[in-house]
Amino acid sequence: MANALRLEILGPFEFIRGERRVAVPAGAQRLLALLALHEDGIPRRVAAEQLWPDCTSMRAAANLRSALCQTRKIGPKAVVGCDGQRLVLSPCISVDYREAWQAADRLLDGEDDVHAMPPDLDRLVDDLAQPMLVGWDDEWLAHGRDRWDQMRPYALESLALHFLAAGRYLAAQQAALAATAVDPYRETAHRIAIEVYAAEGNIASALRRYEDYRRRLQRELSVSPSPRMTQLIRNLTAKWPVEHDHTLETDSSGSRHL
Repeated sequence: MANALRLEILGPFEFIRGERRVAVPAGAQRLLALLALHEDGIPRRVAAEQLWPDCTSMRAAANLRSALCQTRKIGPKAVVGCDGQRLVLSPCISVDYREAWQAADRLLDGEDDVHAMPPDLDRLVDDLAQPMLVGWDDEWLAHGRDRWDQMRPYALESLALHFLAAGRYLAAQQAALAATAVDPYRETAHRIAIEVYAAEGNIASALRRYEDYRRRLQRELSVSPSPRMTQLIRNLTAKWPVEHDHTLETDSSGSRHL
């Protein structure tokens, strides 16, 4: 639709009207992003305090009024509503973060129910791979960003397992690797990536993934992969041809590995 309004806060900030990106002043950007994270709205006073914490209450209130004036110039419709002293993002604006969160939440609530799967899983993987508001370091953003980053690996791993069960190995690997990018130490994501390689018959790639992960843990945390992951690798190497047999070695910590 020509006048459809969309706010994107996954990746960089973008405000889109129809097919065109709209330039939004910095103060209005912060206000819109804050409201995007508070679907039920937020009191004006709280919004002013969070967005301008270093200002006096009068100066923060004035900055908020200025940001509200800026939002009125963005499009033909009001993008911020006011219910008494409470500000709320207009329901005419779609928000990528809210859509992705709701889809991931449905996915995790009905993990074993194929009917609970969102319609566009590939798009969901792309959204979940995105950090929130790249380059922003505002204090008010920390809680919302933490919640998003905690959700992402769980949903990506669930999607990877779904793709794996469906035989969509490339999509499964992309989802698993996106989860490892969110949390490089998270073993479940690396284990799923190894399982995808194994399902494809790419045993060497599975072993390389394990070794890369094991070395990272040793180098940065001085720990080893769990027995479950080690057993997965032992099961894979048990099927490896004799001429490619891998023997167990002992590293400097005394841990035995492939």
